[in-house]
Amino acid sequence: EQAVAVAGAVIGGILLFFLIGITACLLWKKICCLLSYEKLTSPVKTTNANAVFQDQTSSEMQLKSTRSRSVPFIIPPTLHGRDWINLTNEEQVQEDSDPSMIPQCGPRSSFHSLAGAYVIGTINPALYKFPEDKSETDFPDGNIGRLWFSIEYEQESERLLVSLIKARKLQPPADSCSPFVKIYLLPDERSYLQSKTKRRTLNPQFDENFVFQVSSKMLLQRTLKFLVYHVDKQKKHHLLGQVIFPLKNELLTDDNKLVIWRDLEKENLEPPSEYGDIQFSLSYNDYLGRLTVVVLRARGLKLLEES
Repeated sequence: EQAVAVAGAVIGGILLFFLIGITACLLWKKICCLLSYEKLTSPVKTTNANAVFQDQTSSEMQLKSTRSRSVPFIIPPTLHGRDWINLTNEEQVQEDSDPSMIPQCGPRSSFHSLAGAYVIGTINPALYKFPEDKSETDFPDGNIGRLWFSIEYEQESERLLVSLIKARKLQPPADSCSPFVKIYLLPDERSYLQSKTKRRTLNPQFDENFVFQVSSKMLLQRTLKFLVYHVDKQKKHHLLGQVIFPLKNELLTDDNKLVIWRDLEKENLEPPSEYGDIQFSLSYNDYLGRLTVVVLRARGLKLLEES
């Protein structure tokens, strides 16, 4: 009985070891198949570049010299004889088509594939160039800088949205420049909104938004005023130029954002007249029939008596 038990245990061990070996062998073959590359049944024949250029005809060379360089659309050989169909989920699949409907190869060019692809058409890149923005490059003589901004008016909330975009070619009194901008909505010169200061640049990029609360009835009587300043090392402010933009001739409605650029103008530094100058603003309200006169300031007044 002991001998039979020992023999049975030995036979069972041998069978278990045999089954484990077969399982390991099958798993190893499967892993090797997943990690190996599938050999191509019909390898692509390659040719050298000299054969491609020798295949060109003299007529093609003349055609190439008379038209601008173009970019070809090429059909790979793996897609020959297959059409693209659209699905509802915006995916695309291919289906076999009638071999007799395959388009014939057109004139071959130096761009054609060595694997048998053919050109179905070309595009001319010169037709798709963006128009040159002359506002970035065309600066007249004596220009002291240029300012870009945008305006938009929200009828429901009666808000004027002003976006300060950038400035270019500023002319500071020193080599370095740290500019910032003050924005007024005239005739109110007592309050203004101010941008951040950009350090050490003649071409600041602001990209800041400002909001003025103004009714639709008074909007066209207002004027935007931009004052561009430079801050020196002693924290003193130097006016580089200004932009005056009246709103009376602009069509400001919802969803109508106007992007505008204007050249900076120097502040009026004319000497006062013989008896002095006075500055005031006028605004007229059609609905109320009211003319408003605001006296702002005076300078250079000449009095008959010293008092």
